[in-house]
Parts: sequence; C-alpha cells; structure tokens
Amino acid sequence: MARVKRGTKRRARRKKYLKRTKGFFLTKSKLYQSAQEAANPPTATPSATAASKSANIANSGFSA
Repeated sequence: MARVKRGTKRRARRKKYLKRTKGFFLTKSKLYQSAQEAANPPTATPSATAASKSANIANSGFSA
C-alpha cells in the first residue's frame, strides 16, 4: 500500500482553521489545536439533551 504524507491537504486544512479564528484571543488564533477547539465549540451533552426532552414531554400535557 502506498504511503500518504498529506503535504498540501494538511496545510490547507490548518490554514482554513486559522483563517476562521482570525481575531480570536491569544493562541486561539495562532496555534492549530487551539484554533480547532475554538472554531468547533462543544455541543450539548447527551444527558442534558435527554433531560430537556423528558422535561418537555412531562410539561406537554400528554398522558400515556
């Protein structure tokens, strides 16, 4: 199997993240890992989502 080195692909991906986080504070706009974390904020946790769904069902007035 051929060896993959990812020269231009890697550079383009990193450049894209750094461009998206331009103007962010300190390393969030300079370092790739920090920029990636800043550009992709974490989504809601599954347990919090499930709790809000069950609360909505309980308050909806439906009874089984």
